[in-house]
Order: sequence, then structure tokens, then C-alpha cells
Amino acid sequence: MGLSAGVLAIDAGNSKTDVAVIAHDGTVLATARGAGFRPPAVGLDPAMAALTTTVTRALSNAGASSVAHVSACLANADLPLEEQQLTEALTARGWGSTTTVRNDTFAVLRAGVTEPRGVAVVCGAGINCVGMRPDGRTARFPALGRFSGDWGGGWHLAEEALWHAARAQDGRGAPTALAHTLPAHFGLPDMPALIEALHFAHVPAARRHEVTPVLFATAAGGDDVAQSVIDRQAEEIATMATVALHRLDLHHEETPVLLGGSVLAAEHPQLNDRVRTLLAQRAPRAVVRVVTSSPVLGAGLLGLDHLSAPSHAHNRLRRHYDRP
Repeated sequence: MGLSAGVLAIDAGNSKTDVAVIAHDGTVLATARGAGFRPPAVGLDPAMAALTTTVTRALSNAGASSVAHVSACLANADLPLEEQQLTEALTARGWGSTTTVRNDTFAVLRAGVTEPRGVAVVCGAGINCVGMRPDGRTARFPALGRFSGDWGGGWHLAEEALWHAARAQDGRGAPTALAHTLPAHFGLPDMPALIEALHFAHVPAARRHEVTPVLFATAAGGDDVAQSVIDRQAEEIATMATVALHRLDLHHEETPVLLGGSVLAAEHPQLNDRVRTLLAQRAPRAVVRVVTSSPVLGAGLLGLDHLSAPSHAHNRLRRHYDRP
């Protein structure tokens, strides 16, 4: 008799979705990868249809029709109402006896800790921060953009870099090498040409993410303006982490603070070292480290937590994803 399916783990980000079917003992029975999960952009029904395709493939490969528990960590599950709506949508699919929906940042956090305790800041295309304690208490931010108090993430950094470069070009701002490095990256002679190319979509909007690595390279070359943008990002990351630690009364205890997302996982020295310096000053008992494990591992561990699985099940699942 085969292993029974205990957890359907879902990590659905804006760019991709990873799904794993996991046995009660932590054995990974099947996995699948699919398109990103973007209900605000495409609508809930199309987003759920794409997710269903990926989940169905994983369940079929595992030889299972359903599981004991669905642990879904989803992008755009930022507010309680969104979590409720997404929980209802997933529950209606009948994939599991029970379903829990969380923001995808929780998957990064749980992937990096041995128990559900700590704080994670994710800085990728956007920025978000969550914290949790084993008793179920959490700390969160809306993470809806600038109007909800957020600053940073790859897209925002790209806009800041372009803003400074444009103003340096026309005299409204301080001189910066960004006025030369950004258009050069796109094979253009100067900022007016790049501005025009962006305006008329000769450089597609999707390519704006390429600006952020140029920003970091320019900062590494000693440019003051570029460095100031990165220092501002470090300040925001440290502030979010510190606030979350205080909300959970963890600032007086040795507590993991995990850094994830493409911007932080790249481990640019200026950014990550500055974050560590600021946290050493504001939360000296924080244990800071970068998480590189697959977030679907975190979703799976949260699922095993829900099932009160023994520690050897957690360890087996972690070994599957952390093996060389």
C-alpha cells in the first residue's frame, strides 16, 4: 500500500507556482510547477483555473485525488478579506479536508526556521514582512504599495533609479552615474533617449526589472546617489523587521530574522551588510540570515505543523529540499 497524501503544499507567487504533494511522514510524493498567481491582474477565476491545472498535475502524479490538509501560501493574500476569499475558492475545489491560506511571505519564513517562530522580510519585485510565534500570533503589514506605507522592492528601486537619473540629466537633481549607466544598459545614448523609449514602449515595461541590477552595480562603483537609494532600502528592511519583532515581543529574545526574495538573495554587500548593521543596533538579539530554500518547503512545513506531524516528518521534508 502506498503512502497516504497528508499535505498539498502550494507556494504561488506572482511569477511562478510550486506545488508539492507530501505524505504524512514528510515524503514528497510529487511536485509540479506552473504559472504565477495574480488574481488582481487577471481576475480570481482565471487565476484559480491556472492554479487548478498545476495542482491537478501534482495530485495525478502522486496518485492522489485529495489530501488531509491544503497549506497554501499565496501572493496577493495581503488582507484578511483576501485570505477569506481565497480560502473559500480553494476549499471549493475539494483538494483537502481542511485548507489554510496565508500570504506567500509566510512560506519564506517557515522554510528558514526549525519551528514557526521568527520574522522574515522578503524583498523581491515588492517588499513584505511577516512574523510568527508557535502560539499562532502573527505580525503583518498590508504590503499593498506606497499608499499602505511601503517603500522598496525591485520595481520601486528601478523607478527610484530612473527618477534620479532623469533629474541628473536635466539639472533638477544631483549628478549621478546612473544618467549614463542606465541608458547604456539598454544600448541608448542618454537619458532623454531612454525616457522616450520607455514612454513609447520601445523598451517594454517588463524590462524595467533590469534597472535594479544596474543600480546595484553603479552603487558598487562608488556613486553617491545610487548608494543612497540602497541605504534607504536597507533602512526600510531593518525597520520592518524591528517593528515585527516588537509586535511579537521577540526583541528581547534570540530570534531568527530571515531575508528572502531576489533582491536580498543576491546578497549585494552594501544592502545586506547595512541591514545587518542596523539590526545589530536596533535588535541585537536578532539572528540574521538569508533564506535560499524553496518557499514551497515552508508551505509544506506549515502543513505538517497543522497535522501535528512528528519532527522526523519535518526533517525528512527539509532534507528533500535542502539536499545538494
